[in-house]
Amino acid sequence: MDIFCTEEHDLIRQTVRDFAEELIRPVARELDEKEEFSVSLTRKMGEIGLFGMVVDEKYNGEGFDTLSYIIAVEELARVDSSQAATVAAHNSLGIGPIYHYGTEKQKKKYLPRLTTGEYLWGFGLTEPNAGSDSRATQTTAKPEGKEWVINGSKIFITNAATSITLGTTVQVRTSYRSGRKNLSALIVDQNTPGFKTEEMKGKMMWRSSNTAQLFFDNCRVPRENLLGKVGMGSRIMLSTLDSGRLSIAAMGLGLSQGAFEMALNYANQRKQFGRFITKFQGVSFKLAEMATKIEAARNMLYKACWLKDKKRPFAKEAAMSKLFCTEVAKEVADHAVQIHGGYGLMKDYDIERFYRDQRLLQIGEGTSEIQKLVISNYLGLS
Repeated sequence: MDIFCTEEHDLIRQTVRDFAEELIRPVARELDEKEEFSVSLTRKMGEIGLFGMVVDEKYNGEGFDTLSYIIAVEELARVDSSQAATVAAHNSLGIGPIYHYGTEKQKKKYLPRLTTGEYLWGFGLTEPNAGSDSRATQTTAKPEGKEWVINGSKIFITNAATSITLGTTVQVRTSYRSGRKNLSALIVDQNTPGFKTEEMKGKMMWRSSNTAQLFFDNCRVPRENLLGKVGMGSRIMLSTLDSGRLSIAAMGLGLSQGAFEMALNYANQRKQFGRFITKFQGVSFKLAEMATKIEAARNMLYKACWLKDKKRPFAKEAAMSKLFCTEVAKEVADHAVQIHGGYGLMKDYDIERFYRDQRLLQIGEGTSEIQKLVISNYLGLS
């Protein structure tokens, strides 16, 4: 990838890969089995600078470019999607609205504490009846004196109910204007009275990342907790999702790489009919197709990052990358299980976990169908 990567990018890749192999891989299966979020691992990821990677140094961030961050997420997902999800949701979604739309006072208050791994932040967009249709938000915030009074709920919010969660950015309906909902974004600190979080258990995938439901019952926050202006909520949240799509694409790419490597290693060791199964065309062709699609996915994603770093429009390419990388992850994981045969269905083999983890990728940050809608809009087809 010399066309996009510098020596600094290569160093970041090797650093994160070594970290993932040494500290995450040995515990990933156990954390998945126990459905346990690890504060210890989160803080260790913070120690090597994986939180606030693209945040300016004046707010205690690392000041890296987008590609550096995406490579880090890719390398984490190559070993464990749950830890990649913790980093991705915090960097792209959690920090994003405050970093890009917050006042200087808000940035100085929150960002220095959110770049170390000591604290996490949530992105409260999805609701029980507002998924792909993000503008269908029913959670309300009414102005009363110097406060907003929030009522409603959110669901499927990553990092929002851990012991180190500092708060969540929430999309709310602040009023109706000309018959349309006026959506705004509010900062809600974790221990605010009337605000309750509840961890969601029983997930098929990303079992050691934290997923939460949020409940607001006359929750009062200061008027100054508004991000941007009243009515900017949808713009803030949807523009944040453009960057979030790059993160999910990186998770798809990393998972694909990890699944491919497992399949290749297994095929080079497994013998049937007196030969290693890589010598059979049915297997070798699968591996060749997997490698080709992973390479294409990487090029597409890295180009989207390049566009973003050059401050050029990248939303279409982000949607394309998210669509392609996550669909490739589904295909590669499926082929990898097939190559493993019956062993691929056993928890003793990590490919079983990868097969489960990939399934969220075509749903989170906008379904594959929504990505196609976004792309078709850019093509002038809708």
